[in-house]
Amino acid sequence: MNRVLPFEWVAAVRFLREGHMQTMFIITGIAIGVGVIVFMSALLTGLQANFLKRVLTSQAQIQLLPPDQVARPLRFGPGVIESASIQRPSQRVVSIDQWPKIRDRMLAMPEVTGVSPTMSGSALAVRGDANRAISVSGVEPVTYFRIVRIPDYIVSGEARLSSTDILIGTELAKDLGATLGDKLNIQAASGASVVLTITGLFDLGNKGANERNTYVALRTAQSLLGNVGGVSTIEITVNDIYAAEVLAQQIQAANRVQADSWIKTNAQFFTAVQAQQTSNTLIRAFVGLSVAFGIAAVLVVSVIQRSKDIGILRAMGASRGQILRIFLIQGGLLGFAGSLVGAALGAGGLVYWHSMVLQADGTELFPLILERQLFVTTAVLATLTGLLAAMAPALRAAQLDPVVAIRG
Repeated sequence: MNRVLPFEWVAAVRFLREGHMQTMFIITGIAIGVGVIVFMSALLTGLQANFLKRVLTSQAQIQLLPPDQVARPLRFGPGVIESASIQRPSQRVVSIDQWPKIRDRMLAMPEVTGVSPTMSGSALAVRGDANRAISVSGVEPVTYFRIVRIPDYIVSGEARLSSTDILIGTELAKDLGATLGDKLNIQAASGASVVLTITGLFDLGNKGANERNTYVALRTAQSLLGNVGGVSTIEITVNDIYAAEVLAQQIQAANRVQADSWIKTNAQFFTAVQAQQTSNTLIRAFVGLSVAFGIAAVLVVSVIQRSKDIGILRAMGASRGQILRIFLIQGGLLGFAGSLVGAALGAGGLVYWHSMVLQADGTELFPLILERQLFVTTAVLATLTGLLAAMAPALRAAQLDPVVAIRG
């Protein structure tokens, strides 16, 4: 080994082997700390991925709406107002003004990956003696299903939408006593009605949405809601999902629309995700500090115990730099070995937790995501922490006077 490794590495490994009990204890402590970091980081990554999947596959990342309708005071002449009391008008289903131009403008933006116009409104679904209030969304399947992945939620039938088709939720089907192939009479508040065939049943994972949401072809909704050629919303997806709110504000400032991002409409969930990230960062910091102090404490004791050995090495010609490197190498080796054991413990614990904690239907609660980058980063940080923690003991060892150290 002497021929292969430099003197500092030989001495560092020998010191660690001779104090094997101390070495084992500190590696165990580091492994527990690293295991906690790996477990928490991978768990948070899985929970975030699950949250984003549920949110971003069931709604657009940015939604453009017509601006709110505002009442203005009635004037008889210059400076003469009939009534100073103005009530907010009821918001009717209206089309976005010049929506084809806005759609084309959005498609030309490099940050935008998908655009789909829709027409939404309320209606009544009637089947025999049963009826339920529903929300009708008229969509273009080719573009809309790339944004809101309704086909992924289909539990029966298929996501087919011709001018005479309708997709409904499982709860609505249950309430109406309907199934695939049945006819529904959809009646709008204006008195218009249309008979549509159920081609698919979906489950969005939300009882309220399954009771109310329905999807029809865009032209069908436009005709039913009395707004032929119009759209009430423009759904958008973007490259950077976390920049959606900033982009929505830019779009709203440049166009006569109201732009709502998924961050704004899911503010509580987004705040919860940020709180989880902050908590995870704090846990990492405190665990890292405890690991650093543990390594430093062990190496300080090692310097005291091996002061005579250090004195002998100095008397034999070892330089202060070599003594310094011996203890720095010990700290790095302790951090690296602890990171390997800890990464295995953290990954194993997460795999076990993932297999044990399931949803009521037996499916996974969150996806199991173990990225290689997490383990590489953890190993590098643990090794650097070991080196930094060993700095003070190493400097103390390098400054020992060989004569004083030998005499004890």
